Amino acid sequence: MEEWVGYKWHEYVTRQALGEFPEHAVYLKDEARSLGVLFRAFGGDPALSLVTAEPRHFRLRRRFLHKLAGTHRKFELAWRDEQNLRLPEKVARFPSKQLNRDLYIWLAALAASPVPDSSDWFTSNQSLVQSVIARWPGLENVYQRLVRQTLRWRPDPENLPEKEAACERAIRQALVHPGSVNTLPPASTDPWPVIVWLYPALEQSTASGQVTGDDDNQSSPGGLAKKNKRRQAERVDAFDRDQGLMIFRLESLFSWTDFIPVDRAGDDTDEEDAEAVADDMDMISVSRDRKETSSSIKFDLDLPSEEHDDLRLGPGIHLPEWDWRSQSYRDAFCCVQPMLAKDVVPAELPEDLRRPAKRLQRQFSALKPLKQWQKRQVDGDELDLDACLEREVQNRRGQGVIDQKLFQRCQQNQRDLACLVLADASLSTETYINNHQRVIDIARDGLQLLSEALQASRDPFALFAFSSRRRDHVRFHHLKSFDEAYTSTIRGRIQALEPGFYTRMGAAIRQSIKLLQTRHEHQKILLLLTDGKPNDLDIYEGRYGVEDTRMAVQEAHKAGITPFCVTIDDEASDYLPYVFGSNNYVVIRDPAQLPLQLPKLYLNLTQ
Repeated sequence: MEEWVGYKWHEYVTRQALGEFPEHAVYLKDEARSLGVLFRAFGGDPALSLVTAEPRHFRLRRRFLHKLAGTHRKFELAWRDEQNLRLPEKVARFPSKQLNRDLYIWLAALAASPVPDSSDWFTSNQSLVQSVIARWPGLENVYQRLVRQTLRWRPDPENLPEKEAACERAIRQALVHPGSVNTLPPASTDPWPVIVWLYPALEQSTASGQVTGDDDNQSSPGGLAKKNKRRQAERVDAFDRDQGLMIFRLESLFSWTDFIPVDRAGDDTDEEDAEAVADDMDMISVSRDRKETSSSIKFDLDLPSEEHDDLRLGPGIHLPEWDWRSQSYRDAFCCVQPMLAKDVVPAELPEDLRRPAKRLQRQFSALKPLKQWQKRQVDGDELDLDACLEREVQNRRGQGVIDQKLFQRCQQNQRDLACLVLADASLSTETYINNHQRVIDIARDGLQLLSEALQASRDPFALFAFSSRRRDHVRFHHLKSFDEAYTSTIRGRIQALEPGFYTRMGAAIRQSIKLLQTRHEHQKILLLLTDGKPNDLDIYEGRYGVEDTRMAVQEAHKAGITPFCVTIDDEASDYLPYVFGSNNYVVIRDPAQLPLQLPKLYLNLTQ
């Protein structure tokens, strides 16, 4: 009962201190898709991901209610850097959902313009507002409504000390009349946050040392409205029970206690409010773990031994990689290693795939090359009896003009195309999509059904899979080349495919381009199957990996190859239109349907 009363009291005080309107709250996760479209329509960088902003700390003059509730110490404000556009997770500042939604739209329009100068944040934001209104006059009314509501939320200068009051008056004048104030008067505290402006990018502090178990300092790339907040952290030493000094009066000791660091089981460590606790912490301390724990939690990310690894086909192929920061290629930067599964057992098609395979074979057999007779030719393989009879009739009637096309020719009606299927075999494909299927399982089923269909249509095709572990080891698994027949050995290679490492997508696409360029067919298709964003252990993450993959796709277009991506990633709509184009990808919402949808997609792509 006491806990319930305390919780309700805390909830009430916090709500009163924040002064927000939770019933009119608008969340970024609900507006992210439309905001992404608007941001790009305003001219924003299409490579940026839309993610939530982490709170910034401010030294403000807080009222007693703010101190009692523990609020108004940090705020989520809009800013952008080279990889992400970061917006507040929710907006509930205004007494209207439309106004709260307008704030998101206004911030997206600001972010689509050049980033404000961090050294002159005050004047650069005023110039930014002026340029946005000049470019998009329809946003002026939106801005004025937001400013009127913002001024009501800001502190009254009459209730502030002299220097802080001068600072607040300058900000108010800059909001109402952008460009009218050149300098921000200094004050002993930070100015109250301006929610309708962009703030400079937060600098990520560096820390010395390394956490046990870390292979590289890596972070997950941001996605569409993904909660990907950065937090301040520090490296600390782990607890050592043999060190320290305890001072006490011995006569006051009535009991003896000993601290024993006991780890809980994995299913006991999932705290319901763990994320909220982390958000409230100003500093997160990370230490080296104990040997006992680190030895019991391991991930097999290293390469297997030579005797257990697949066969290496050659010394490796060195390929360039695109560095978007310098806008240039890094020559021979990646090493693609062709691999062939060792000791593959020939296999038949699984029982659950035979029925759909037969149905697809009947459907695709209609695409086989057929003999067609072309009648009324000047020359050909044999006489056209209909044309000869018609000529004889014309002779007897004495008609002056007589048709000389008396032959017929047999031609092969052939589909002039070749397809290379490139499957993502990274570690993420180990994920289960239901109680009995992993991503790699449905990918294997899809490859087998598509192969059965293409075998019936007699379209030349090749199958490869890829994974990577840094730039010097991009594994390119050979499943079937263009010159190989689809046999039980190929089925065995597909069924032996297992999840590997990471997803250096650009290098795999470039190697596929080289293979397709050796084909003489007029239409060349590169069909990519993946479940996520390009990433790797080194610098190949975030925008770097996206830009390199995009450049590899553009290289495919220049080579006359049609790249098409099939993915099951729910966040694919955030980056795939930028990488492949709006018409060159498809998202399979139900991953279990991938094996049946893949042949249909191929038909639509080639007809």
